[in-house]
Amino acid sequence: MHSVSTFYLSRILGNKIYSKDNKPIGTLTDLIVDMNNIRPKVIAIKAKIDHKDVTLDFSSIQIAKQKGQYILFCLSQKESALSHDGCMFLTKHVLDRQIVDMDGTKVVRVNDIRLAILSSGAYVVAVDVGIEGLLRRLGVAKPLKKPLKLFGLSIPSKLILWDEVATVDFSHSGIRLTKEQTKLSTLHPSDLADIIEDLDKNTQLAIIKSLDEEQAADVIEELEPDVRRSVIGSLSVEKAADVLEKMPADEVADILDEMDEDKAEELLNEMESEASEEVRELMEYPDDTVGSLMSTEYISFNENQTIDETIKELRKLKPESDSIYYLYVLDDSDRLIATVSLRDVIISEPETKLNQIMNRKVISINDNDEIDSLAEIISKYSLLAIPVVDDNSVMLGMVVIDDVVTRLLKARRRKV
Repeated sequence: MHSVSTFYLSRILGNKIYSKDNKPIGTLTDLIVDMNNIRPKVIAIKAKIDHKDVTLDFSSIQIAKQKGQYILFCLSQKESALSHDGCMFLTKHVLDRQIVDMDGTKVVRVNDIRLAILSSGAYVVAVDVGIEGLLRRLGVAKPLKKPLKLFGLSIPSKLILWDEVATVDFSHSGIRLTKEQTKLSTLHPSDLADIIEDLDKNTQLAIIKSLDEEQAADVIEELEPDVRRSVIGSLSVEKAADVLEKMPADEVADILDEMDEDKAEELLNEMESEASEEVRELMEYPDDTVGSLMSTEYISFNENQTIDETIKELRKLKPESDSIYYLYVLDDSDRLIATVSLRDVIISEPETKLNQIMNRKVISINDNDEIDSLAEIISKYSLLAIPVVDDNSVMLGMVVIDDVVTRLLKARRRKV
């Protein structure tokens, strides 16, 4: 018999626990870890003793190996008083649950858990998401390895270090989301959206709720329409309205168009009046018109402003990158009269006025024009964005090339 330094959870679950004088006293049913450590540390075990569930302090447990079998010894039946904050049961909360592989940014299922015993205690070091972990649970991994080896074959193994794991099944109670969600929030919104789409509805909702409103808005924009509709519909009206207010008005209009009319109206009523009114105006446009696709977030200046004033205002606004493809110049009646490139703004002297460097040859499109005309204009003039005006040349918004491409791809998918 010798002590062990590493072991799999499946190899000790259900095993008998012996007293220090080698008498069986019960069976192991779970390991309990403290999630407040850098790596989850085993602090207690759950055991069945005299037909009762008992929680024992792990400091009184020793794990040894004899003839390929793991044996557990309990030196003293010292019960553990657990605090729910940060405590997690490995069998109940992790085994067979969905997690996110942060390195591969994908959802996987835990088939087994690898632990290591150090001088300072036992810690979770990795999860096994491969076939070998599943076969090990069934007790057939070792018997299968020998015949497979004769044919030069092996059982696929896949270990993910705990550092690369984010647990996402938060349906159980008593576990704080802070550490896990810190990892998830570092993902690009598109990657996190892909992950969310592979999860059940309860877990989808739990992740969205744990993000701040800005992050939630970015992720929801990237979700497929059916998932997006489900997530927003499951949020409280107040939370959903707060998130929608962080999104571009054109995106919100698209989302609410997909929803039940009564639900959409409820959300609009909950939103701030200015944001709500902007969305309502966009929703009035027919689906095949430019107005239904335009963004009302654009950067404009008066022709009499200086370069110095322009740069100061840009620093104050801190606009998103796709809203400053071009700077638009308006007259005192908000009519579009010219554009200015960022290059010209940067190289010009501070006292120069915009009307001295602006380009009056503006390519624009009417808000009631058909969407099909957008692709042709953007392609012909190599534009990254195109301003949208009304019949009096008053600027209403703009359409960026990303939205045109997305629209074309959606149309193609519907045809297929």
